[in-house]
Amino acid sequence: RAMSFYLVSFTLALPLFAAMMVMFPFTYVSDKYRRYALSFVNDVWATISTLPFVKVRVVGREHLPAVDAPAVYVANHASYMDIYSLFHLRRPFKFISKVSNFIIPIIGWSMYMTGHIALKRTDRKSQMKTLKDCRELLQNDCPVLFFPEGTRSKDGVMADFKKGAFSVAAKERAPVVPVTIVGASQRMRSGREWAMSAGEIVLVVHPPIASDDAQELCDESYKVIKESL
Repeated sequence: RAMSFYLVSFTLALPLFAAMMVMFPFTYVSDKYRRYALSFVNDVWATISTLPFVKVRVVGREHLPAVDAPAVYVANHASYMDIYSLFHLRRPFKFISKVSNFIIPIIGWSMYMTGHIALKRTDRKSQMKTLKDCRELLQNDCPVLFFPEGTRSKDGVMADFKKGAFSVAAKERAPVVPVTIVGASQRMRSGREWAMSAGEIVLVVHPPIASDDAQELCDESYKVIKESL
């Protein structure tokens, strides 16, 4: 099942990547930050890729901010399937990924064109630039996505949250939208990307949280995400 999923995902990425290459110059000039047309292609790719293998259901879609609203989305992280699932929200958020992912043929290149943010995890300057880039995106009405645990959980148990995402939200006075991903770890556990089981992944979108206190945003987001898990 996992090998079939990867084959479908990569095969679908080929024509979509060609379309993105044509769209990129026009999108960059007219919509430099959100790049909504390219984000829409990402959404189509993820939705069709997952459709034959797992069901992704969104609960609380009414809590999502408008497409053009600056917001900080935060979610728990325990599976390779998390990003595929979050694209079902159909919001042009930009997420942070390690630099090595951007050199992966087709997939990484499409991430670059869409405007997702590269991070060198052990480089302090890169970390600071990442936060600066996220603030710039919010200032230009583009949402950003963080996994505040910092890395994927190996056993599905949620780790403590780091404050970076919430500091960005507090400084820009942007709402934080907590999203609980339920079931992704059961479909494909971290470290076992060669195995995939049938079933459902549920995204629970919680009401946005507003505060100028980063610690308050962090604590409240952790609480509501963990309760839904």
